[in-house]
Amino acid sequence: MPNSSLIPFADLKTQYQALKSQIQQRINTVLEHGQYIMGPEVRELEVRLEAYTGARHCITCASGTEALLMSLMALNIRPGDEVITTPFTFAATAEMIVLLGAKPVFVDIEPDTCNINVALIEAKITARTRAIMPVSLYGQVSDMDEINAIAARHGNLPVIEDGAQSFGADYKGRKSCNLSTFGCTSFFPSKPLGCYGDGGAVFTNDDTLALACREIRVHGQSRRYVHSRVGLGARMDTLQCAVVLAKLERFEWEVEKRLEIGRMYNATLEGLGISHVRQRPDRSSVFAQYTVFVDNRGAVQERLKVAGIPTAVHYPLPLNEQPAYAHLCCSGCTPVAADAAQRVMSLPMHPDLPASEVARITDVLTRSNA
Repeated sequence: MPNSSLIPFADLKTQYQALKSQIQQRINTVLEHGQYIMGPEVRELEVRLEAYTGARHCITCASGTEALLMSLMALNIRPGDEVITTPFTFAATAEMIVLLGAKPVFVDIEPDTCNINVALIEAKITARTRAIMPVSLYGQVSDMDEINAIAARHGNLPVIEDGAQSFGADYKGRKSCNLSTFGCTSFFPSKPLGCYGDGGAVFTNDDTLALACREIRVHGQSRRYVHSRVGLGARMDTLQCAVVLAKLERFEWEVEKRLEIGRMYNATLEGLGISHVRQRPDRSSVFAQYTVFVDNRGAVQERLKVAGIPTAVHYPLPLNEQPAYAHLCCSGCTPVAADAAQRVMSLPMHPDLPASEVARITDVLTRSNA
């Protein structure tokens, strides 16, 4: 019989209960002043996030997807251009490139981190390359110093970090989203720092690019009804900014708890001989997901489900094998990503996950994977 004691995959209810008064106060303030679009909480959040990351500019927007699109538009990416990225990511990464008429050039991944394999990037650079877009997968940043160095050797190519899963992570003492030309993140509810709908942000230290993003966000307006460029309706609404402001009060504690739980998973699973996504010693992961590698994944997932343990697969098919993008890459050109897609499985991970539940999850996983 199925176990009735279901472990939440991401426990937003417990988080809400811990922050209920702060969230309600923040929301009520917005309801009282009634400035639902571009209200004072929007700029307040941007200032707080600039301070947190150390970035000179934060531009909030409607989603992590729009954050990527705004960055590409600010760089004037056009039809025929190429943007180097990874196939092992959510569709939005390549989707925004394609929507601008450009071509995503897929580079295979590292087998242990599932991040882009930096050693393979340079061979994919051509005269048409206009940017490099690494993804900070599962909460861990790619080797951004080496990526930036490669970009510098090839005419100072812009680098856009897709940090939708890694806000709060460190890389050599610096924060994710302040490591390159642009950093982009998402405030989707299940992300390490999430709102109660859609939201995102762009980070940059370049004044000109920041201005471009601010104008693109509001339909390309440099001032009211003066449209200096083609833009989007990509504002993050004031209520969502208010929610994130309330959640910031607990965020540092949550990051530390995620690190603690991730280390707990690592130590237990390594002792049991179960492979997991590795973390590099010069960087931290905020464990947006805790991901293991298993064979016979479907059977393992079913056994965990019966025990009341939910799982997820991020991602079951690389983008270069998806119907929408398969024509952009030769068949079999990213074998490591193809293999990982068949074996990755994410376990429950959230800052309120008790040690006893981690022990239960790993125990059932071990028996299910035997």
